[in-house]
Amino acid sequence: MTSTRLIHTVGTGALEWLHAHRDGFRLEQDVDPEVGFLERFKPVGELAIICKVLFREGVAGSRQAQLARQLLDHAWRDTLDGGRMLVRGHRIEPLSPIPFEVYLPFRELGYSRPEIEQALLLNQRLESFAAYEVPPARRLGLSAFQRRFGLTPRPPESELVGTTWLGRTPEPWTVEGHIAYDVTHTVFHLTDWGERPDGIPDRLAGYLATWLPVWLDDWLDLARWDLLGELLVVDACLPRPTLDERAWEGFAAAQQPDGAMPAVRTMPQGDPEELFDLVYHPTLVAAFASVLATSRALTELVHAPV
Repeated sequence: MTSTRLIHTVGTGALEWLHAHRDGFRLEQDVDPEVGFLERFKPVGELAIICKVLFREGVAGSRQAQLARQLLDHAWRDTLDGGRMLVRGHRIEPLSPIPFEVYLPFRELGYSRPEIEQALLLNQRLESFAAYEVPPARRLGLSAFQRRFGLTPRPPESELVGTTWLGRTPEPWTVEGHIAYDVTHTVFHLTDWGERPDGIPDRLAGYLATWLPVWLDDWLDLARWDLLGELLVVDACLPRPTLDERAWEGFAAAQQPDGAMPAVRTMPQGDPEELFDLVYHPTLVAAFASVLATSRALTELVHAPV
């Protein structure tokens, strides 16, 4: 099993980098709505989800917890203008699920904006929202988010699992990058981002237990660090995680001294804003994988036979 210290150190460095570059979580307020005003909201929502996991698992040190709270406060207060930008985004693209996906983790962490809640609740009643066409893994996520928001999922999550790639347990050698990301997010939604490992149906847990080690080897050899990080999260979501030593050592070795994680092979170069856009996601994933795997490793130690 991988060293808990090594796993934890990856997350510590990643959070330090994210905090130092928090101004990168910015919105482009003057962008033409036709080219995607809401696209820059997604990093903010991802940040909130990862910080929620960090607080939930309770394995972060006091400095990590402080940095995570400061990141959240900055994102809510400065990036989202106390939620006002979510209201604006909803008005520009009223059927987009992005404002809903971004708002929920902030709401679960104690932030609120009544105007966006009212707008989202109205939107959820529309047949058009239920009919909004998204890939199966994302539709599963929207239903999971509806449940967490206190709404009746439309459609129920149980009806959606079998529509995903993972739910059909296809030939494992056909996995490629886009499919692998769908697999990881199917697991995230089934387990509420690692909170409920028993949320994965037994047949899918067995399929992943067999084939995930192979996929970890593949993407480690390809130096696809962003995807490898997400697959390490999937491992930590399983009822019996492996905490693959070779994968974790390779992943940790790819991390930069300042905590940044490249997406593929080596660190890119360029304008600081462009660099942030290329690096923030794999670095967030590194923090996510570290927190969840550290928690699972410590649990394994507690329950290990004496």
